[in-house]
Amino acid sequence: MLAVASIALGYDMLDRVQLQQLNYFVAAAQTQHFTRAAELVGVAQPTLSKQLRVLEDELGTPLFDRTPSGATLTQAGQVLLPFASRILSDADTARRQLQELAGLRRGRLRLGATPSLTTGLLADALSAFHARYPELELNIQESGSQDLVQLLRAGEIDVALIISSRPYDEPSLVTTPLLREDLVVVSAAGAAPPAPAGEVLRVADLQAHPLVMFRPGYDLRDVTLAACRAAGFEPSLAVEGGEMDAVLRFAEAGLGVAVVPSMVLASRPRLRATPLVDPRLRRTVALAHRRGIALAPAAAAFRHALRKHLETLTQEQLGQGIELLPVRTPLELLGLPRAPRRADSTGHGAAG
Repeated sequence: MLAVASIALGYDMLDRVQLQQLNYFVAAAQTQHFTRAAELVGVAQPTLSKQLRVLEDELGTPLFDRTPSGATLTQAGQVLLPFASRILSDADTARRQLQELAGLRRGRLRLGATPSLTTGLLADALSAFHARYPELELNIQESGSQDLVQLLRAGEIDVALIISSRPYDEPSLVTTPLLREDLVVVSAAGAAPPAPAGEVLRVADLQAHPLVMFRPGYDLRDVTLAACRAAGFEPSLAVEGGEMDAVLRFAEAGLGVAVVPSMVLASRPRLRATPLVDPRLRRTVALAHRRGIALAPAAAAFRHALRKHLETLTQEQLGQGIELLPVRTPLELLGLPRAPRRADSTGHGAAG
């Protein structure tokens, strides 16, 4: 049984008092009869009488004047009654609130996501989630994947939609891959195309085009720079330091081309997309949380709801070059090792 903290009652002698004893005490005080009190709390009368004796012994004072016809409170019992009633009420409130939290009638979801996901995939998924759990508070942190990983490690967010071009080997996180998508080169629709219509661009071809580049902290920046350097050149940067929306707007204005996920091109008629090959750059979208920390009920419900939402989307709704990944096994979701898999023949991925 839970012991009642002495500070809650204001008496050092109450350290060993239990909630059950207080419950018996309040019932006896209300009924002024031990037998009726025992019936009220659902125990045998001798059990209730014994526990009330133990309570009196621990407090060092009688709480009831016992008579053949019943029991009335002593002065000490009258002093204890409001404290005991308040403690039992607070305990019941705490129990109900915990039950409500587990049942998602209250609580908070602290979710991180990259800018490329908040405007498309996440917005639709959160709309469905909020409709099902309207009383949950939603707290969204938008940043690059590297920044979100740091927030997860620090416990400042519960879960995050992160993006990576490499296998997820972060030891402090459990990651659930959700989607894999191609990266494309975007340019202003009204400007000369970086490649003839219907053709593709090789990474090496980017040497001839100034790039609009993301700020440090974006995996897209690291992947693009690494791919260019692997092709033997240092890219020319027309603008750098932008967030996703700024990068897309600069590309629309014709300041340069940008390497971005195909997902972000929805509702961007002023942008032209050109496939990128040799190597084909891809990124994986995953849901991540801290390893060894049980997911909060709201976060666990969101993980389930997000997966269900993705499964309802058609390929047209997902978009060209986007692949829904298979569900991971329960052991993998718990962060346990899985059997080695052959390397992906599609080449490196990308992120942002």
